[in-house]
Amino acid sequence: MNEGAWISIVAMLGWLILAGSALASFKLGWSKIAQMALVWFAIFAGLYVVADLLGIRLPT
Repeated sequence: MNEGAWISIVAMLGWLILAGSALASFKLGWSKIAQMALVWFAIFAGLYVVADLLGIRLPT
């Protein structure tokens, strides 16, 4: 791994910790967190399916 990859990994871990601490500040139960995660997964999966059916591609 090069230096850029390590910086990216450390940055992503930092963002994950930040997001996790923000979620923990709401003091939600595990079932509510799992429900919210499933809803977000369904939203992104639905958007993916719609984009795939419409033939929308990101430029590379």
